[in-house]
Amino acid sequence: MISGVHAQALLKRYEQLKIVELSKNDLIEDLLRRVGELEDAYYQVKAEHEREIRYNRDIQLHEMELMEQIKRVKKIMDREPFVIVLLDGDKTLFLDQYVRAGEQGGKDAANKMATDLGEYVSQHLPNVASPKLVVRIFANVKGLGYTYHQAGIIDKTSVMDDFVRGFNESGLLFDFIDVGQSKGSAEDKISATLKLNIYSCHCHQIYLGLCHKNSCTELLEETMEDIDLTGRISMIESIPSEKELDEFKAPFRIAQFPDIFRSNKISSSPIASVKTPVKTQPTMLSPHPRSASLTRTSTNTSTSSATPTSWSSWASVTASNPGDVTLQPLKPASAAALKTPVVDRNKHGQRIDRMDFKTVSKEELSRIKKMKLCNLYYLLGECPNTNCYHDHDYKLSKEEKDVLRAVARMTPCHFGMTCEDPKCIYGHRCPQSETGKKECHWGSSCRFEPAQHGIDLNVVKVTKI
Repeated sequence: MISGVHAQALLKRYEQLKIVELSKNDLIEDLLRRVGELEDAYYQVKAEHEREIRYNRDIQLHEMELMEQIKRVKKIMDREPFVIVLLDGDKTLFLDQYVRAGEQGGKDAANKMATDLGEYVSQHLPNVASPKLVVRIFANVKGLGYTYHQAGIIDKTSVMDDFVRGFNESGLLFDFIDVGQSKGSAEDKISATLKLNIYSCHCHQIYLGLCHKNSCTELLEETMEDIDLTGRISMIESIPSEKELDEFKAPFRIAQFPDIFRSNKISSSPIASVKTPVKTQPTMLSPHPRSASLTRTSTNTSTSSATPTSWSSWASVTASNPGDVTLQPLKPASAAALKTPVVDRNKHGQRIDRMDFKTVSKEELSRIKKMKLCNLYYLLGECPNTNCYHDHDYKLSKEEKDVLRAVARMTPCHFGMTCEDPKCIYGHRCPQSETGKKECHWGSSCRFEPAQHGIDLNVVKVTKI
């Protein structure tokens, strides 16, 4: 035990030094521990940094590969650019001078389309380098030829076939396609072609001929929901479209080509300049019965001139050699000939549906319509549609069949008043209109054309088929 004042002071100083020494050791231990933690954190950050360097290097390499792929894909997408023209040939009509010229007219019309449409595309699509022009025209060629012939524009329906042939021969991508006489075939094909091309990267613009509301407009209404697709479609207007489409057409660019297409419809009334009919006498005499007889019925009307020899040629024969001509009475028509199907027409050549719609009960009309009966099956005897969803099993009475026939007549025929099919069950005139009145109960919203209102219902001639 230390005694003495001086010794006690030294002990006290020693105790203080021990405390300082302990604090120093604690400090050193804390520093060493902290250094260890920082070293561990350093190596962790270093490892993460090295991983990021490798990752960024891989990303850069992958990005370079993707950029190369994008360049290759873009190069492929830029190959063979084209614009496509889709027209309903029964509604968008070529000018008379082209159709009248037959095969050469078809070539001239195609060349004019290539020139004018090419200039229009170059002006409105300057960023597309030399796009190819694809033209698809869908029409009932037979019905179209009949329409032009009935209007006196061409002297025979085969001229339309020549025009189509010339049009198709003029360009590898120009096609005038005959869709036959099925109703709505042209619209369905246009709709299907539109769906096929609207999302194609090679198709830079679709030019759609439109003049009435159909399945194509319904499809376009769906595509209009995507604003990017709206810019890919333009309209070609020839004959002014229906008023109900004015608002519908607003978002689209409208193009007009008056040097190629008609700006008005073809009149359905035939003109007398094609052939002058000769009245049939009750005791018609036929020269040289063993040669071509004058009793052959024309495919146009029962009052048309005899074929193949005209009356003027027979007159010249009798004038020069009257002794060479023997006149004999014609034989009466057989019972089979009397049953030949006919189409009733008025003095203007317009088809007439012999049916008084005022005698049909509105209640019965509404009831039959709600039954969803198959018109083709009950009125023509068979239904060619294997997927038809209308009723074929109901036992229809004679009175109900007459009402169903009136229901069918309320649907406009695709060929209008120029229809030649005697078995056609659809309407060729507005059932709600009265003779001499150009409007009906439905006004401008009527499904029938304005020319199919107020027609003369007096039958003066028939078309024998």
